[in-house]
Amino acid sequence: MKLLRVLLFCLPLFGLAEVYQWQDVAGNRHYSDRSHPQAKKVDIKPGYGFYVVQKVYDGDTVVLNDGRKVRLLGINTPEVKHRDKMADAGGDEAREWLKGRLLNKKVRLVTDAETSDKYHRTLAHLFTEQKDHVNVQLVEAGLAEVSLYPPNLLYAEELLKAQDKAEHQQRGIWQRPEYAAIPVARLSAGEHSGWTRIVGTVTHIRYARKFVYLELSNLVDLRIELKWLSLFPDIDGYSGKTIEARGWLNKNKGGHLSMLIRHPSALKLREP
Repeated sequence: MKLLRVLLFCLPLFGLAEVYQWQDVAGNRHYSDRSHPQAKKVDIKPGYGFYVVQKVYDGDTVVLNDGRKVRLLGINTPEVKHRDKMADAGGDEAREWLKGRLLNKKVRLVTDAETSDKYHRTLAHLFTEQKDHVNVQLVEAGLAEVSLYPPNLLYAEELLKAQDKAEHQQRGIWQRPEYAAIPVARLSAGEHSGWTRIVGTVTHIRYARKFVYLELSNLVDLRIELKWLSLFPDIDGYSGKTIEARGWLNKNKGGHLSMLIRHPSALKLREP
């Protein structure tokens, strides 16, 4: 069966190859892409598996006809209305775009290092029958921002290129005042829900057991897990630099605000 799995994996690479099966005198089963006396041809339908999108929850989550809930990898779209929580700016637009693009349409999935998240959703990049990369298209339209979570870095370059284009052309969220970068001096100890852009100067870099902290003020810091520090080639080079950080602010005890930075793309050097 191991040989059969190898042959099945290679079929998309070599076209519509034929697979043959036969048994030797000891009863062992064999598979090959070459014919053999008394061999039978195995009926295989090579190529990618496609699934139909049956429901669109929001701009980055869909449900397939096999029941799987799929979270699009590498991106984040604004939230839609949930119970007593109002929709974020741009959330409805992203969902409606995805509905028009994928509802009742076929897609194929490309997974990365992690195939599911803590909510048991399948993590994947979605491609249409026309080979359009939906994750990238959402970013390019300004309906999503890039949110890279190591070790899932497949298509990172394509996603970041699409974001640079959307941001430069002020598309979608990049023209909305709700997503303008907030100077650290204007932040308070109050709640800051949703994806946020903040700007501040790194006054101190502190190393701890699990994280390295870039302190922007007595109230705000950015934290990077030490296990992913190799992705940041010169972390000490941020000292004294003004940077823009993108992510979610969490409030700790005492009202301190901290943002988890998972990938260097979430940090942008800014003019003081």
